Amino acid sequence: KEIEENLLSQDIDLAVHSLKDMGIEENNDLTIGAFIKRNDPRDVFISNNFKSLGELKENNTVGSSSRRRELQSKLINSKVSFLNIRGNIDTRIKKLENGEIDAIILAAAGVKSLSFEKKIKTYFSTSELLPAAGQGIIAVQCRKNDQQTKNILNSINDHETKICATAERQMLKSIGGDCDTAVGGFAILEKDKIKLKGQLFSDDGNFFFNHEVYGNKTDAKEVGQKLGKELLKLAGKN
Repeated sequence: KEIEENLLSQDIDLAVHSLKDMGIEENNDLTIGAFIKRNDPRDVFISNNFKSLGELKENNTVGSSSRRRELQSKLINSKVSFLNIRGNIDTRIKKLENGEIDAIILAAAGVKSLSFEKKIKTYFSTSELLPAAGQGIIAVQCRKNDQQTKNILNSINDHETKICATAERQMLKSIGGDCDTAVGGFAILEKDKIKLKGQLFSDDGNFFFNHEVYGNKTDAKEVGQKLGKELLKLAGKN
């Protein structure tokens, strides 16, 4: 919000965000001028004493600020307990090094960007932990009326990443979700088609619902809307 206020007051001309952390409701005076080519969308497991999530026992604790990761992880290993930890990646790794937690689950893209790859013990496949909508994508935001900056950003925009991001965020919007909702959404392009997978958990975490939608890549928004509606239909009163 602070960064967006600086954009609106013209103290800055562009803002760089991790797309998965951006709110779904965008300011009418701002726009995403570029979606940078997607980095690794997967989640990773980091621990000093364990090689995988499956090795953890009931007395072990995993640090995460993501309800999605917590509930997805419990489908792999129901014994694990989670501790809600926040802060940047360095802070979280320090908690691990201090022995406050036994493991952490983070987005691969962030870990790689800070050159912490050597600490990664396991990469989760996207079928094991379906990523958050927009995970691994950097979005660059500017003022909607700033045509000069929009032209510059257009030159670094990755069209395929934009298509996938549009579908994923539209799915989130359709279910009324935000960056704290326990929902995964991940799109891939197959020639002129788009495949979008979604996973939605009930508020209590006891139920989960999976669905996927195929469509033309030119209809990314509609594909996202359709998947969101289907997930809500599957969830019913949950």
